[in-house]
Order: sequence, then C-alpha cells, then structure tokens
Amino acid sequence: MAAPFGGRGAYMNLFDVYPLFDIAIDKGQGCKVWDENGQEYLDLYGGHAVISVGHAHPHYVEAISKQVAKLGFYSNSVQNPLQKELAQRLGKACGYEDYQLFLINSGAEANENAMKLASFYNGRTRILSAEKAFHGRTSLAVEATANPKIIAPINANGHVTYLPLNDLPAWKTEIEKGDVCAVIIECIQGVGGIRMVNAQFLQGLRALCNEHNIVLICDEIQCGYGRSGKFFAHQHLGVMPDMITVAKGICNGFPMGGVLISPKFTPIYGQLGTTFGGNHLGCAGALAVLDIIESEKLVENAATVGKYLIDTLTAEMKAGNLPHVVDVRGQGLMIGIELDIPYKEPRTRLIKEQHCFTGCSGTNVIRLLPPLCLSMADAEDFIVRFKKVL
Repeated sequence: MAAPFGGRGAYMNLFDVYPLFDIAIDKGQGCKVWDENGQEYLDLYGGHAVISVGHAHPHYVEAISKQVAKLGFYSNSVQNPLQKELAQRLGKACGYEDYQLFLINSGAEANENAMKLASFYNGRTRILSAEKAFHGRTSLAVEATANPKIIAPINANGHVTYLPLNDLPAWKTEIEKGDVCAVIIECIQGVGGIRMVNAQFLQGLRALCNEHNIVLICDEIQCGYGRSGKFFAHQHLGVMPDMITVAKGICNGFPMGGVLISPKFTPIYGQLGTTFGGNHLGCAGALAVLDIIESEKLVENAATVGKYLIDTLTAEMKAGNLPHVVDVRGQGLMIGIELDIPYKEPRTRLIKEQHCFTGCSGTNVIRLLPPLCLSMADAEDFIVRFKKVL
C-alpha cells in the first residue's frame, strides 16, 4: 500500500530512549502483574512508585469507570466540584487543611509550578537543590536535577546551585548571599539512591528560610502519599514546608500531580494554569485512592511492612546471609539495598529467574517501591527470591 501524503513508505517508530526488558505486562492485581504469556511476577517496583493502592483495585476501577461513562473531561473554565472535594479530603488526610491545592498532570509540572510561584512571591531567581537530586525533566525542574547528562544547553541557565545533603553550613553560606528564591528538597532521595535527610538539617534549613524570606519546597513526588509510613516523608522530621509537590501515588497510574501551597501565598488569576490538570476523571480516581488508603490503612501498612523488610534485610546482611549487600536504608516502603557490585546482574536475575520486579539507582542500588498494600507474606517471599540471586 502506498504511503499516505507522500511519505516514504515506512511506519513511524517509537523514539528509542528507554532500555527495555523484553517483557510486556498485560494485567495486574494487587502486588502481582502478569505478562502476555501468563507469567506471574511479584511487583516490588510499583511502576516506579506510582501504584499506591495496588493494581486494578476494584473500588478504583469502579470509580474511574463510572466517571468516564459520565464525563471524562471539561476545562478549568467551569466549576468542578470534584476538585474541591479532593482538596478537602487530601488536606484532612495529610494534616494540611489550611493549605491550597493546585492540580496538574505530573511531578515535573508540580515542581515547575512550585518554583515559579516561589519566584513570583519574592522576585528572586536562584534555587538551591541537593547533590544527587531528581526533580523532573522539564525546563526548570531538570535544571534543579543534579544530572548534567539530561540537562540540555537550553536548560542550563545558571539558576540552580547544588549542595551536599545534610551539610547545613554549606546551605547557610549560600542562603546568606541574599539572592536565593527557593530551596527544593526530597526528604528521601529516590533516583539519588534512597539518601535520607536528617531532622537537624531540615529544621535548620526551615529556620534559615524563615529568616531570609526563602520558600521551602518539599518534593514528595516519590517519597510522599504514604510511602514513608507517614503521609509525607517530611512529617518524620518535624518541619512544615511552604509548598509540597505530589504526583506518582496520587492517582494510582492515572497521570496527575499537585502542589499543596501554604496560606501565605495569595492566588492571582492567570498566575498559574493548566489544560488537563484536575480533570474530572483524574479527580474521581484520586478520591478513590484516598478512600482505599483510609479504609485499608495503607499508610500504617507501609510503616509496618516496610520496617519488617528493612529490619530483616539488615539482620540478614549482618549475619552474612546476603552476599554483596553492604547497606540497607529507607523508610516505610521506600527502601534502598546497596551492593558492592553493579545492580544489573542481580536485578536482571530477579526478573528473569525469580519473576520479581524492583527498581534501581546509580550503578549499585536496588530500590524497592512496591504498592502500599504489600503484605507481610509478599515481603517474606521477596526476601527468599532475593537471596537466590546473590
């Protein structure tokens, strides 16, 4: 058949930027997924921490199905009562009832809008970010990401200074120069290898931000929404940020993000905007996620099962039963297992031989980011499978 519109006869291909395993996942249920050949896998990856309440949860499926049959989308030029309901429910669930919610579509967009709003607030242009940070791949978000390989020349605009995590004197020195707009921080670094912020550092940073009228942004895109065993990871550290960015777990796989914004910011018409953000279908899914988190006590489950995994893996490492494991760290169901060898072989064997998905970081860290409904039995099962590949 001739190519349409004078084309060259070839079919369009995907832009090949992802190294892919030769596996096509066809369906999921809870913490299990199945490929197109019917092979079952234990999912300790959660689609990169996105699947919060489990694959194909019946309440979530019902809510999404009912809403799309009624109305999937209309613009933000009209009232959307689901947005207001989501803001009220989320505020109550996380303890920030006096904050404001701006809904968008992704984590990068959430961070982009948070930093933009910070600059509107104090008129400054410099951002402080941590070494090994990951905040997204859009214009300013990627500049705040400490990975020169993914920062295009057009994004390298000199807005961001990277500093060592938990080194308060280094951050104090930069803050006292008087030109810092915002500080953006992951309280548990994800892509950075499950690096933990400590309370003394974050509390000191909060005080410095207060003193110098700097906006403190906590990026909770991966570590938030119950994953750490509290609703937000910064809540382990005794600090209230000025803005909190969320995405991933908010809608269990439907693209959605949000910024929780302190009452000290006054909204102005046209200051921020989005076409798809906060659409009816996404809000229905996000409300269902909160229903499930609350009714099934998934934040508490993340704390309990996560502690079991961390304690057991640490004990097995110290007993010499996990060759090549040199550190286990994390909180809740966000766990890093550091190896003294590259992660590639054991992670590949976990998938191909033990039929278990995990994440990774850097060259030698395996990341566990399972759905928050991971059971104790599934956690025990993972440890058995993990031992077999070391």
